[in-house]
Amino acid sequence: MLSSVADFAEIYGMSQISTLTFFRYNRFITRCWGFLMMQFAHRPLSQAKGCQFYKLMGSGKGRGFNPWPDWSVYSLLQVWENEKYAEEFFRQARLVARYDRRAEERWTIYLKNISAKGAWSGQQPFLPADSPDPQNNYIAVITRATIRPRHLRKFWNYVPLSEKPLSEARGLIYTKGIGEVPVTQMATFSIWENMESLHEFAYASKEHRGAIERTRQYDWYREEMFSRFQPYRSEGTWFGRIMLPGINVSPDSSRFPR
Repeated sequence: MLSSVADFAEIYGMSQISTLTFFRYNRFITRCWGFLMMQFAHRPLSQAKGCQFYKLMGSGKGRGFNPWPDWSVYSLLQVWENEKYAEEFFRQARLVARYDRRAEERWTIYLKNISAKGAWSGQQPFLPADSPDPQNNYIAVITRATIRPRHLRKFWNYVPLSEKPLSEARGLIYTKGIGEVPVTQMATFSIWENMESLHEFAYASKEHRGAIERTRQYDWYREEMFSRFQPYRSEGTWFGRIMLPGINVSPDSSRFPR
Protein backbone atom coordinates (compact mmCIF):
# COMPACT_ATOMS: atom_id res chain seq x y z
CA MET A 1 0.00 0.00 0.00
CA LEU A 2 1.34 3.43 -0.94
CA SER A 3 2.07 5.53 2.14
CA SER A 4 1.63 8.94 0.51
CA VAL A 5 0.71 10.79 -2.64
CA ALA A 6 4.44 11.34 -3.20
CA ASP A 7 5.03 7.56 -3.36
CA PHE A 8 2.36 7.37 -6.04
CA ALA A 9 4.05 10.20 -7.94
CA GLU A 10 7.44 8.51 -7.82
CA ILE A 11 6.12 5.19 -9.11
CA TYR A 12 3.79 6.48 -11.79
CA GLY A 13 5.76 9.54 -12.88
CA MET A 14 3.40 12.34 -11.91
CA SER A 15 4.44 15.57 -13.64
CA GLN A 16 5.73 18.85 -12.28
CA ILE A 17 3.69 20.43 -9.48
CA SER A 18 3.66 23.79 -7.74
CA THR A 19 3.01 24.86 -4.17
CA LEU A 20 1.85 28.18 -2.80
CA THR A 21 2.36 28.69 0.92
CA PHE A 22 0.93 31.47 3.08
CA PHE A 23 2.48 32.37 6.44
CA ARG A 24 0.51 34.44 8.95
CA TYR A 25 2.09 36.30 11.87
CA ASN A 26 0.16 37.86 14.73
CA ARG A 27 2.89 39.62 16.74
CA PHE A 28 5.01 42.64 15.93
CA ILE A 29 8.31 40.79 16.44
CA THR A 30 7.32 37.87 14.21
CA ARG A 31 6.02 40.22 11.51
CA CYS A 32 9.40 41.95 11.51
CA TRP A 33 11.07 38.53 11.20
CA GLY A 34 8.83 37.65 8.24
CA PHE A 35 9.78 40.91 6.56
CA LEU A 36 13.51 40.30 7.07
CA MET A 37 13.21 36.81 5.60
CA MET A 38 12.21 38.41 2.31
CA GLN A 39 15.95 39.05 2.04
CA PHE A 40 17.56 36.24 4.03
CA ALA A 41 15.51 33.23 2.88
CA HIS A 42 16.74 33.33 -0.72
CA ARG A 43 19.88 31.27 -0.25
CA PRO A 44 18.21 28.21 1.31
CA LEU A 45 15.31 28.48 -1.11
CA SER A 46 17.64 28.52 -4.10
CA GLN A 47 19.30 25.34 -2.77
CA ALA A 48 16.08 23.37 -2.18
CA LYS A 49 16.39 20.01 -3.93
CA GLY A 50 14.00 19.55 -6.84
CA CYS A 51 12.81 23.17 -6.82
CA GLN A 52 12.85 24.59 -10.35
CA PHE A 53 11.50 28.08 -9.64
CA TYR A 54 10.47 30.09 -6.59
CA LYS A 55 9.17 33.50 -5.63
CA LEU A 56 9.14 34.82 -2.07
CA MET A 57 6.48 37.50 -1.80
CA GLY A 58 4.74 39.88 0.52
CA SER A 59 1.03 40.63 0.36
CA GLY A 60 -1.31 43.57 0.06
CA LYS A 61 -4.12 44.65 2.33
CA GLY A 62 -7.56 43.40 1.48
CA ARG A 63 -8.28 40.84 -1.19
CA GLY A 64 -6.90 41.73 -4.64
CA PHE A 65 -4.26 44.16 -5.92
CA ASN A 66 -3.37 46.68 -3.24
CA PRO A 67 -0.29 48.94 -3.01
CA TRP A 68 -0.51 49.01 0.79
CA PRO A 69 1.28 46.05 2.42
CA ASP A 70 -0.23 43.55 4.80
CA TRP A 71 2.66 43.05 7.22
CA SER A 72 1.03 39.97 8.76
CA VAL A 73 0.97 37.75 5.65
CA TYR A 74 3.80 36.53 3.40
CA SER A 75 3.73 33.93 0.65
CA LEU A 76 6.07 31.49 -1.06
CA LEU A 77 5.48 30.10 -4.55
CA GLN A 78 7.57 27.08 -5.59
CA VAL A 79 7.64 24.89 -8.70
CA TRP A 80 8.84 21.32 -8.13
CA GLU A 81 10.06 18.52 -10.38
CA ASN A 82 7.53 16.29 -8.60
CA GLU A 83 5.56 16.11 -5.38
CA LYS A 84 8.14 14.02 -3.56
CA TYR A 85 10.59 16.93 -3.51
CA ALA A 86 7.90 19.29 -2.19
CA GLU A 87 6.90 16.86 0.52
CA GLU A 88 10.52 16.42 1.65
CA PHE A 89 11.03 20.19 1.74
CA PHE A 90 8.04 20.89 3.98
CA ARG A 91 8.79 17.93 6.21
CA GLN A 92 12.57 18.25 6.57
CA ALA A 93 13.92 21.68 5.57
CA ARG A 94 15.45 23.73 8.37
CA LEU A 95 14.08 26.87 6.74
CA VAL A 96 10.51 25.57 7.04
CA ALA A 97 11.11 24.72 10.70
CA ARG A 98 12.26 28.29 11.31
CA TYR A 99 9.10 29.65 9.70
CA ASP A 100 6.95 27.22 11.67
CA ARG A 101 8.40 28.35 15.00
CA ARG A 102 7.30 31.92 14.33
CA ALA A 103 4.21 31.74 12.15
CA GLU A 104 0.78 31.58 13.74
CA GLU A 105 -0.41 29.56 10.74
CA ARG A 106 1.02 28.03 7.59
CA TRP A 107 -1.27 27.04 4.74
CA THR A 108 0.15 25.21 1.71
CA ILE A 109 -1.81 24.52 -1.48
CA TYR A 110 -0.50 21.90 -3.91
CA LEU A 111 -1.28 22.80 -7.53
CA LYS A 112 -1.31 21.10 -10.93
CA ASN A 113 -0.97 23.54 -13.80
CA ILE A 114 -3.77 23.55 -16.36
CA SER A 115 -2.61 26.41 -18.56
CA ALA A 116 -0.21 29.34 -18.47
CA LYS A 117 0.32 32.33 -20.74
CA GLY A 118 3.03 34.94 -20.53
CA ALA A 119 6.26 35.09 -18.56
CA TRP A 120 7.51 35.60 -15.01
CA SER A 121 11.00 37.09 -14.68
CA GLY A 122 11.60 36.26 -18.33
CA GLN A 123 10.61 32.61 -18.13
CA GLN A 124 7.60 30.31 -18.22
CA PRO A 125 7.93 28.16 -15.10
CA PHE A 126 4.70 26.16 -15.29
CA LEU A 127 4.30 22.97 -17.34
CA PRO A 128 0.82 21.48 -17.94
CA ALA A 129 0.08 18.56 -15.62
CA ASP A 130 -0.42 15.07 -17.00
CA SER A 131 -3.15 13.98 -14.63
CA PRO A 132 -5.72 16.56 -13.45
CA ASP A 133 -8.55 14.93 -11.51
CA PRO A 134 -11.88 15.20 -13.41
CA GLN A 135 -13.77 14.80 -10.11
CA ASN A 136 -12.05 17.83 -8.54
CA ASN A 137 -13.86 21.05 -9.49
CA TYR A 138 -11.63 23.52 -7.63
CA ILE A 139 -9.82 26.01 -9.85
CA ALA A 140 -7.02 28.39 -8.82
CA VAL A 141 -5.65 31.37 -10.72
CA ILE A 142 -2.46 33.39 -10.49
CA THR A 143 -2.49 36.68 -12.41
CA ARG A 144 0.84 38.45 -12.28
CA ALA A 145 2.23 41.65 -13.85
CA THR A 146 5.11 44.08 -13.82
CA ILE A 147 3.57 47.52 -14.30
CA ARG A 148 5.31 50.04 -16.52
CA PRO A 149 6.42 53.00 -14.35
CA ARG A 150 4.78 55.57 -16.62
CA HIS A 151 1.40 53.86 -16.18
CA LEU A 152 1.45 53.40 -12.39
CA ARG A 153 -0.99 56.23 -11.69
CA LYS A 154 -3.52 55.12 -14.31
CA PHE A 155 -3.30 51.50 -13.21
CA TRP A 156 -3.77 52.11 -9.49
CA ASN A 157 -6.57 54.63 -10.09
CA TYR A 158 -8.56 51.98 -11.93
CA VAL A 159 -7.89 49.03 -9.60
CA PRO A 160 -10.65 49.77 -7.02
CA LEU A 161 -13.32 49.83 -9.74
CA SER A 162 -12.04 46.71 -11.51
CA GLU A 163 -12.04 44.69 -8.27
CA LYS A 164 -15.38 45.90 -6.93
CA PRO A 165 -17.22 42.72 -8.14
CA LEU A 166 -14.91 40.53 -5.99
CA SER A 167 -16.93 41.32 -2.88
CA GLU A 168 -19.99 39.66 -4.40
CA ALA A 169 -18.36 37.06 -6.65
CA ARG A 170 -20.22 33.76 -6.58
CA GLY A 171 -18.06 30.73 -5.88
CA LEU A 172 -14.97 32.67 -4.74
CA ILE A 173 -13.32 30.75 -1.90
CA TYR A 174 -10.21 32.84 -1.30
CA THR A 175 -8.22 35.62 -2.91
CA LYS A 176 -5.14 37.58 -1.89
CA GLY A 177 -2.86 40.10 -3.53
CA ILE A 178 0.80 39.05 -3.44
CA GLY A 179 3.97 40.40 -4.99
CA GLU A 180 7.75 40.60 -5.05
CA VAL A 181 8.03 44.40 -5.12
CA PRO A 182 5.32 46.73 -3.79
CA VAL A 183 3.47 48.91 -6.30
CA THR A 184 5.31 47.74 -9.46
CA GLN A 185 5.33 43.91 -9.35
CA MET A 186 1.98 42.55 -8.31
CA ALA A 187 -0.03 39.34 -8.50
CA THR A 188 -3.36 37.99 -7.33
CA PHE A 189 -4.07 34.44 -6.26
CA SER A 190 -7.64 33.19 -6.14
CA ILE A 191 -9.42 29.88 -5.60
CA TRP A 192 -12.88 29.21 -7.01
CA GLU A 193 -15.42 26.48 -6.43
CA ASN A 194 -15.50 25.65 -10.13
CA MET A 195 -14.71 26.95 -13.61
CA GLU A 196 -18.22 28.35 -14.06
CA SER A 197 -17.74 30.71 -11.12
CA LEU A 198 -14.41 31.91 -12.48
CA HIS A 199 -15.85 32.53 -15.94
CA GLU A 200 -18.80 34.43 -14.49
CA PHE A 201 -16.46 36.83 -12.71
CA ALA A 202 -13.97 37.14 -15.58
CA TYR A 203 -16.38 37.64 -18.45
CA ALA A 204 -19.76 38.71 -17.01
CA SER A 205 -18.36 41.51 -14.85
CA LYS A 206 -18.28 44.75 -16.83
CA GLU A 207 -15.66 46.16 -14.45
CA HIS A 208 -13.32 43.24 -14.99
CA ARG A 209 -13.88 43.32 -18.75
CA GLY A 210 -13.07 47.01 -18.65
CA ALA A 211 -9.75 46.26 -16.93
CA ILE A 212 -8.86 43.79 -19.68
CA GLU A 213 -9.72 46.34 -22.38
CA ARG A 214 -7.67 49.06 -20.70
CA THR A 215 -4.71 46.71 -20.36
CA ARG A 216 -4.74 46.22 -24.13
CA GLN A 217 -5.42 49.88 -24.85
CA TYR A 218 -2.76 51.41 -22.61
CA ASP A 219 -0.19 48.58 -22.58
CA TRP A 220 0.07 48.86 -18.80
CA TYR A 221 2.37 45.87 -18.29
CA ARG A 222 6.00 45.32 -19.16
CA GLU A 223 5.56 41.61 -18.35
CA GLU A 224 2.49 39.59 -17.45
CA MET A 225 1.34 36.04 -16.82
CA PHE A 226 -2.01 34.35 -16.41
CA SER A 227 -2.03 30.79 -15.05
CA ARG A 228 -4.77 28.35 -14.07
CA PHE A 229 -4.28 25.43 -11.73
CA GLN A 230 -6.14 22.57 -10.13
CA PRO A 231 -5.62 22.65 -6.34
CA TYR A 232 -5.42 18.98 -5.39
CA ARG A 233 -3.99 19.00 -1.88
CA SER A 234 -4.26 21.50 0.95
CA GLU A 235 -2.31 21.39 4.20
CA GLY A 236 -3.14 23.56 7.17
CA THR A 237 -5.82 26.06 8.07
CA TRP A 238 -6.24 29.77 7.49
CA PHE A 239 -7.60 31.84 10.38
CA GLY A 240 -8.57 28.51 11.89
CA ARG A 241 -10.61 27.38 8.89
CA ILE A 242 -10.20 24.42 6.56
CA MET A 243 -10.28 26.23 3.25
CA LEU A 244 -10.67 23.35 0.76
CA PRO A 245 -12.88 20.60 2.19
CA GLY A 246 -12.42 17.30 0.46
CA ILE A 247 -8.73 17.70 -0.32
CA ASN A 248 -7.40 19.01 2.99
CA VAL A 249 -4.60 16.98 4.59
CA SER A 250 -3.56 17.27 8.25
CA PRO A 251 -5.57 20.40 9.17
CA ASP A 252 -3.54 20.91 12.35
CA SER A 253 -0.21 21.01 10.50
CA SER A 254 -0.29 24.80 10.27
CA ARG A 255 -0.23 25.39 14.04
CA PHE A 256 2.99 24.86 15.95
CA PRO A 257 4.08 25.03 19.59
CA ARG A 258 6.25 27.97 20.49
